[in-house]
Amino acid sequence: MVAPSFIFSIILLLLQLLFASLPHHRTFTSAADGSWQLLQKSIGISAMHMQLLRNDRVIMFDRTDFGPSNLSLPTGKCRNDPTDTVLQVDCTAHSVEYDVFANKFRALTVQTDVWCSSGAIMPNGNLFQTGGFNDGERRVRVFNPCRTCDWNEIPNGLTAKRWYASNHILPDGRQIIVGGRGQFNYEFIPKNIVANKINLPFLSETNDKGIENNLYPFVFLNVDGNLFIFANNRAILFDYVNNIVVKKYPMIPGGEPRSYPSTGSAVLLPLKNLKAAAIEAEVLVCGGAPKGSYLQSLKGTFMAALNTCARIKITDPNPEWVMETMPLTRVMGDMILLPNGNVFLINGASSGTAGWEQGRDPVLSPVLYQPDNNIGSRFEVQNPTTIPRMYHSTAALLRDGRVLVGGSNPHAFYNFTGILFRTELSLEAFSPAYLDAKFDKLRPTIIAPKSMSGIRYRKKYTIQVVINSDKVDESSVSVTMFAPAFNTHSFSMNQRLLVLGNEKVTAVGNSMYNVEAMTPKSGNLAPSKFYLLFVVHQGIPSKGIWVRLH
Repeated sequence: MVAPSFIFSIILLLLQLLFASLPHHRTFTSAADGSWQLLQKSIGISAMHMQLLRNDRVIMFDRTDFGPSNLSLPTGKCRNDPTDTVLQVDCTAHSVEYDVFANKFRALTVQTDVWCSSGAIMPNGNLFQTGGFNDGERRVRVFNPCRTCDWNEIPNGLTAKRWYASNHILPDGRQIIVGGRGQFNYEFIPKNIVANKINLPFLSETNDKGIENNLYPFVFLNVDGNLFIFANNRAILFDYVNNIVVKKYPMIPGGEPRSYPSTGSAVLLPLKNLKAAAIEAEVLVCGGAPKGSYLQSLKGTFMAALNTCARIKITDPNPEWVMETMPLTRVMGDMILLPNGNVFLINGASSGTAGWEQGRDPVLSPVLYQPDNNIGSRFEVQNPTTIPRMYHSTAALLRDGRVLVGGSNPHAFYNFTGILFRTELSLEAFSPAYLDAKFDKLRPTIIAPKSMSGIRYRKKYTIQVVINSDKVDESSVSVTMFAPAFNTHSFSMNQRLLVLGNEKVTAVGNSMYNVEAMTPKSGNLAPSKFYLLFVVHQGIPSKGIWVRLH
C-alpha cells in the first residue's frame, strides 16, 4: 500500500510543475523565505539590460533587431535606420523607463542596435551605455535622469567595436571598457588620449577557440586601485594606468568555464573594516557550465550546469580559491548584493548554456548566500517564482530593498507561442524575508536627512533613525552604501556594497537614534558617484536614501 504522504508529495510536485508552466500565474508565498509580486504583465519589451537611476527609475532595453515590440513609440515617432538587419522603419520602442514607486513605464527611443551592450553610471548620475551590434557597436548613448528625457547618441564614441564587453567606473571618473567579441583590448570613455585601444593579452589567452568563454569578463575595482579581471576560469590583477599585470591568480579548481557563453555570475563581496590599514577584498564566482556544454547544446544535448561557487581573497599575498557547493545547479544566474550584506542568486537554468535555444530546465527558486556564515551553512533556498527567467534575464536591487526581475528571451526574435520558453515581457519583484511585517519593530526608518547630495571622503556624518525595538544594541546597527549596477547577461557591472558600520549610536528619545558613520577614505574603495545608503539593524535594512559621494 502506498503511503498517503507519498501520494500527497506526488500531487504537490505535479501542481508545482503545472504552475511553473503558466506564464503569468501569481502566487503568494511564505514570507519566511521571501515573496513574489507580479508588477507588470507586459512592459512591451524584454528587459535584456537594466539599470536603476538616482530618481528611482529603472532604464531597460533589449535590441532593435528583434522586430517590432509590443510597445508603440509616442504618436508620430519612428526610428529610421536603413542599416537595421530586420526593420528599417520601426515605430515601436526597444527601451523603457520604469517608475518604481508609481509602477508605471514609458517608451524610450534608441536609434541604433543596443543588443548585448554594456554601461555604467557616471559621477554626475548620467547613464553612459556603450556598444552593441551592427550600427550600434561603436556608439556611446547617454541618458540623463529626468521625467521627459530620452537617449542621446554619440556616433563613433568608441575606438573599437564593443559587443559583449564589460564596463567599470574608475576613481578618476572615467569608464574603462574591457573586451568584447574579437576585442582583446580595453579603452576609456570619455576619450582623452589618441591611442585609446590598448592590448590586453589576458583576453586572448582565455579565449576558447570556437566557443569563447571569456565574454562579459567580470571586472571589479580592487581596494588598491587596480582591477580584478576574471575571464573563463581564471583572473588577473591589472594596473590599467601602466598596462601591467600585477598578479596572476590560480585557475579555479577543476578549470570549468564561468564566462559567457558558459555563463556564471560574480560579485565583489561587501567591503568591511574600511578604516583598517589593510582592507580585505573577496570575490565570489558562482555557477556556469562545464567544458563541452556549449558545443553539446548546439547538438541538442543539454549538460547539467555547475553547482559550485569559488571564493577568493584577492588581496591576499598568496590567494587560493575556496570551493563551495550550491543547493541548486545554475547557469545564466544573477548575483545581487542586498543591503544587509547577503548575496541573492536568481534566474537562470539548470542545464545547457547561454545562446539561442541553448538552455533547459529553468531554476525557479532563488538562493540566499550568507557570506559571514561558516562554510556549509551559507546557502538558503528561497521561495520560487512561476516565471522562467532564462537567457537574457535581468535583476536589480531597488531602494526599498526589493529585487526587480525581468527579461528572458532565448529566441532570435520576439516569440510567444509554440516554444518551450516564451519571450518574457513581464516585470516582477522579489521581497526578501527582511521585508516581512514581523520585522517592523527591528526595521530602522531614516528620518534625516532625506538625501545627501554632497558627502565627502573620510568624513563623519549623522543619520537619524527611528527604531521601535524595545532595546537597540549599538553593535547591531550598521550603515551600508550600495552602488546600483548595470545588469545584463548575468553580470552586474559596478555593483558594490560598503559596510561603514557605525562610529556611535545615541538614543535621543521617542525611539529615535543618531547613528554616526565615517565615509570611505578614497575613490579606490568607493568611486565618486551616487549610492544608496541604508541603516541596518539586526540584519533588517531601512529603505535607502540617495547620496552623492565626491
